[in-house]
Amino acid sequence: MRYIEVEPSGPLQGTVSIPGSKNSSLALLAAACLADDIVRLEGIPNIDDVKVIARIGQEIGLSLERKASGELWIDPRYIHSATIDPGKAGSYRASYYFVGALLAKFGRVRLGFPGGDDFSKRPIDQHIKAFQALGAKTVFAEDYYEVEAKELIGGDIYFDTITSGATINAMLAAVRAKGRTHLYHAAVDPEVVDTAAFLNSLGARIYGAGTDRIRIEGVPYLNGGFHTVIPDRLIAGAFLMAAGITGGTVTVNDVIPEHMGSCLAKLEECGLGLDVHENSITAYGGAPIRASRIRTSMYPGFATDLQQPMTALLTRAQGKSIITERVYPNRFNHVPQLRRMGADIEVRQESAFIRGGRPLTGGWVHATDVRAGTCLVLAGLASEGKTFITGVEHLERGYDDAIGSFASLGASLKLAEADQDPLQAAY
Repeated sequence: MRYIEVEPSGPLQGTVSIPGSKNSSLALLAAACLADDIVRLEGIPNIDDVKVIARIGQEIGLSLERKASGELWIDPRYIHSATIDPGKAGSYRASYYFVGALLAKFGRVRLGFPGGDDFSKRPIDQHIKAFQALGAKTVFAEDYYEVEAKELIGGDIYFDTITSGATINAMLAAVRAKGRTHLYHAAVDPEVVDTAAFLNSLGARIYGAGTDRIRIEGVPYLNGGFHTVIPDRLIAGAFLMAAGITGGTVTVNDVIPEHMGSCLAKLEECGLGLDVHENSITAYGGAPIRASRIRTSMYPGFATDLQQPMTALLTRAQGKSIITERVYPNRFNHVPQLRRMGADIEVRQESAFIRGGRPLTGGWVHATDVRAGTCLVLAGLASEGKTFITGVEHLERGYDDAIGSFASLGASLKLAEADQDPLQAAY
């Protein structure tokens, strides 16, 4: 059994370069299937979710090759199947993008239900609604679903709720549909804009991405091309929070500060000093952390993916903080682990009530998803004694060498192995 061993490290100091966005990368890799020639993507992180896509590609004829420069070359010209192994599809959330990307070319796509983080069920009803609006039919089986359309015809799609994943999937399906498609109540996330920019560079005609109304004029084919993925605003936010929880000074490079407005506002509210430049942000810890109230929402609101590391930061604040989770109300699996470390947190319905200022103590804890793992690393850096984090595979799904990045800032942590599962013994 693998685990991460974290020791209290004192104030973190230094600079870290932020990799390409995981969430955007997963959409771009599926979107590349729509092209009719080789696509080159720069900045795609070397994470486990990308490796799963490469294994899926081997089975359906999609070629992915990472060059020495770091570029990922994707060749979709020899895709021969639109049947995705349910086990592989179920190992990560964004597998559903293959439906939108392959439906126009093959007329039928079979796919396992999305998996990945286990903090909440991932509904796909808005995805199905979008496909149906374009003329597709869906059949559900026990461990897979099948979407079929003899021909995709543009139409009007009204989302019942704001959803980044369904907005992107609808764009993918509509790009090669016949006629015009309108998306209403669309998500405005940077990842939506990034996917649209990539597709437009290949010859798609997508207008209005970044607003709540998107228009897509269908095209018969797409060229190959080159695109650089946007930086990961969620990883950047976590490193800035690390400066706060350790009282250090951390600079994140290769970022787009405009993508992080709500996060930066809350960090300043909590007492961090920030120095924001065109493509870098420096966070200054050291001042007392102040209690805060946070409510997650879709972009441009405070991201649900940042509430777990933010919870760790707020355990250092004197007074009571409240985090209300409006995107995934059950996303509090990290709280029992923080309690094991001495945190005073109570969850009632969709809110966590944090009484900060109590010292944290290291011990055995378990990460149940990517961001929960980040939360526990931050808590371990500010704890008394060593912290041992199992569930390493979740961090590896979303971070390319998280241990090396934290270590470059002076953190004391390492990957280790044990013959038995000490966490089970601890319980």
